[in-house]
Parts: sequence; C-alpha cells; structure tokens
Amino acid sequence: MLITPVILSGGSGTRLWPLSRELYPKQLLPLVGTHTMLQNTVARLRGIDGAGAPLIVANDSHRFMVAEQMRLIGVKPEAIMLEPVGRNTAPAVAVAALHASAKRKDPVLLVLPADHVIKDAASFHAAVAAGEQLAKQGRLITFGIVPTGPETGYGYIKKGKKLGAKGIGHAVERFVEKPDLATAAKYVSSGDYLWNSGMFMFRASSFLKELKRFAPAMLAACIRAYKASARDLDFLRLGEEAFAASPGDSIDYAVMEKTAAAAVIPLDAGWSDVGSWASLWEVHPRDRSGNAIAGDVIAKDMKNSLIHAGSRLVAAIGLKDVVVVETADAVLVAHKDHSQKVKQVVDELKGSRRDEALLHRRVNRPWGAYECIDSEERFQVKRITVNPGASLSLQKHMHRAEHWVVVKGTARITRGKEVVTLSENESTYIPLGVKHRLENPGKILLELIEVQSGSYLGEDDIVRFDDRYGRHGAAGAGRSRLKTKKR
Repeated sequence: MLITPVILSGGSGTRLWPLSRELYPKQLLPLVGTHTMLQNTVARLRGIDGAGAPLIVANDSHRFMVAEQMRLIGVKPEAIMLEPVGRNTAPAVAVAALHASAKRKDPVLLVLPADHVIKDAASFHAAVAAGEQLAKQGRLITFGIVPTGPETGYGYIKKGKKLGAKGIGHAVERFVEKPDLATAAKYVSSGDYLWNSGMFMFRASSFLKELKRFAPAMLAACIRAYKASARDLDFLRLGEEAFAASPGDSIDYAVMEKTAAAAVIPLDAGWSDVGSWASLWEVHPRDRSGNAIAGDVIAKDMKNSLIHAGSRLVAAIGLKDVVVVETADAVLVAHKDHSQKVKQVVDELKGSRRDEALLHRRVNRPWGAYECIDSEERFQVKRITVNPGASLSLQKHMHRAEHWVVVKGTARITRGKEVVTLSENESTYIPLGVKHRLENPGKILLELIEVQSGSYLGEDDIVRFDDRYGRHGAAGAGRSRLKTKKR
C-alpha cells in the first residue's frame, strides 16, 4: 500500500526568534546541518517502503521558499497546499486527507511536522512500518517518544494494552497535558508514559470518519475549502472563505483524545521538536566545554552555551548556560532556563508593530531577495539580487522614483516603452509613475543597488500589471519602520 507523507509546514515560528521570524520560520532554516528542517524531514522519508511523494501543507506566505527548497533537493511534491489562514493541525490534515483520497483509494497518511529533529532514521523507519500495520486495521496511530527525562514542556501519553501479535504498539489509555516537574518525574519512573510527538499515521478514511463524528463542522468547512481550491502555478490554493470558517483545533483535541481507535507506537530515535533555544543546544554538536557555536564566534571561558553569529563577529567571555543569537537587525541574550520566554519578546514586538517579529533585513522573494541597507524619511537604499532567468513584475510607483546601479551580472530593464541592457557599473533612473520591470537574462546572479526617493516609500506603493509568479494588483500594505514588506 502506498504511504502518502503529509508534511505540516504551516508554522509561523516564534520560539527561536530572532533567527526564526513569522515570514521565515524555523522549518525553513538550516538549524541542524546544511539543509533546512523541512528538507531534512522530506529526506528522512527515503528508506520507508511504499512512501510516495510528499504532500506539503504550507502557509501562503512561505510558498515560494517551500517550492524552492524542494527543488534544491530534487523532490517534486505531490502537491503544495496553501492555507489562506492558520487553523491548527486538524483542518490541515483534513484537507490533505481529502486530496490524497481523491488521488488514490484510501491511502495511509504519515503526518509529520516539518520542524522536528530525528537522529536515528532507521529506528524511525521501523516505527513507521509498525504503525502502517496498525493503520491498516483502522487504528489512528500517534508516535510516542520514549522519555529521556522528566520534561515539563511536552504532553504525555499513557500506554494501554499491547496491540498486534508482536506487541508492536499500545492502545492509548489517556492523553495528559504538560505536567509539573514532580508529576513528570513520576510519569517517567513508571515507564508507562511517552512524550506526545505530534506525529501520526492512519488511513485517510479512518481519520475523516472520526473527524466527522467528533468535529462535523470542521470537516464540512474543510470539504467546502477543498472543493473551492484552485491551481496556482505549482500550488493548490484552498478556498479562503470556507477554510477561514473552519474551527481551529489540533489533531489531539479534535480527534485523538476522543476516539476509541487511538494507538501509540513507542519511538526512541533521538527526537526533538526544537521548541526552544535550550532544546536546539541539546541537539547541536558541541565542543569540549559544551558550547554549541555557529558563525564567526570567539568564545573564552564559556560553558554549556549556545552562541550563534549571523552577520558579524560575536565575542563571549566567562558565561555559563546562556544563549546568544545575533542577526543583522536583532540580538538575543538569555539564560537557557528562560529561553521559552522568547515568545513574550515576539508578542511585545508584534504589539508595537515592529518588523523584527515578521521578517529579517534580508527578504526572500520568488525572483531572488532584497536587503534594506539604509533608510530615512524620504530615501531608502536596498541591495537587490535577482536569480538567473528570473524577473520582477511589471509595475509602477505613485510616490517614489528609483535609481539602479548594477554591481554584478547583467540586467534587462523595461522603462516605459524602452528596453535597455545594463552591465556592471552602469546605471539607470526610473521616474515616478513610469511602468518598469527588472530581469536577469544572464547565467550568474544579478546584483544591484537601488536608491528610492520620494514622499512615501512603503511597499504598498506598487501597482503590478504583469507577474510570472501570479501576484496581481497592488502589493500588501507596508507598515514597516523600514518599509520593506513586499515587492
């Protein structure tokens, strides 16, 4: 039987700020190794008998990054389904189950978050094989992590009777919310409890049947959203109004805690959900002093700390059990024991409407990227990179003019009715209100410096007339202090 992997990549990312941002969340970052967490999750499917192409459910804002990351590892997803709004994991899996069922008869779904670390792939594959056997019997499987200690940051699952001829799994006796430390210690010492991983396996029909029983309004909304879905380039856009009307809930609350068909497969495979900087430190390679170091770092008399330098030299001296994370626009310094409180910082940034919660200074686009170098009230300077063969939209601005200087590669520029080609050290001027387009016709990366000047520099001052990436009309409203939202 073909297994359809369902990769949940809709998270917005707050717990690993400032490296993870709402528009560039942790699953799209290379936190452990050279590949991103999404890429590692998909690569981990290799070796699972019968596993087909992944079905990815993603946030609409991340769609081009998801597609590009799959292209870079040579994977063509069965589909990339776009959530117009976040509604938690149960609706995301429901629309995936509906899509998979439309493609083949009652497939087994393997549901995996895109942002987990699993060090022992062989043990993971063995657990999936065991889960498939129970899923064929109509069971709804969750994978329970064998605890390594009394962790208070996870929910727990109490094992019930053994299932199958070889005792490959257990019925779920009950799910338990995150306990305090003393209760967690009792759970671990008893040997009867597992951590709740958020990974699942079941027939599509089994899940949809139980969802209809316990959350009929959710299923009805998801059916409407799927029927209203439309193809957009390489993506499948769900019906926005119907999906937004769905109740939001997790798989656990919507189905698993209520169904009598729940089963758990124990998994001991070096798992982590990398839910905090402290947990990233635990899975990251460390030096003899217990330090996890990335980037340009000088560490003296440091112990058991995580130090990440993203854009400049970071020097740290004489500290223990701390987290230091530097990016181009923000620095985090925290004790490891308080790293879970990073979300409070993000909430404050959002409340103040600051862009540091949303995006980095370097902003990825389907055609390349841009980075704000400097900005004041009536001017803004950006460094723009355009991938070979890529093109920005045909557009105009009502409140700003632009000066472009090519520093690397070749640029083809549409300026009104004129088309010109510029090479390194050549420049052009785009007057206010003139239609224009920037393209890279060459085989190397195009780099240029853009100087904007005008009375208003917000990114919503863009009117698009033609765009190969399906973005139409005016760009989304800019509210950034640097005014660098969408292009």
